Amino acid sequence: MRAISVIVAGMALASCSTAPPMAPTRTAAKQVEFQQLLAGKVAQRPISCLPHYYANDMRIIDDNTVVFRQGGSRVYVAHLNGGCSGLGGGGNTLVTRQFGTADLCSGQIATVVDPVSHVTVGSCAFENFQPFVRPGA
Repeated sequence: MRAISVIVAGMALASCSTAPPMAPTRTAAKQVEFQQLLAGKVAQRPISCLPHYYANDMRIIDDNTVVFRQGGSRVYVAHLNGGCSGLGGGGNTLVTRQFGTADLCSGQIATVVDPVSHVTVGSCAFENFQPFVRPGA
């Protein structure tokens, strides 16, 4: 009887394991947009917080990648931990809430909301922000 309990407990524990993360699904058009945003720019040291005024020009690349533009010479690439399911397909909105600071920081949780029904369809957390800068800018 004890052996059956151990087997059942093991099966329950195994069913809780997570699948390996899936590679982002990016359309050909979004891949071209991403490459154009990074063209001619060099990666800089990642930063943990992005000033709120840089978040005004946001480009959704896929469920795992968001790019924030700061003019034509600098962009910040943010990867989303866990992926925001339903974000890359278009039509949904990425919503963040600021607590204690107006900046957008690593670890901050974002939700994906259907703007018509106002239903949350996914959530994720921001990782560090990778700046890419045009040399000489």
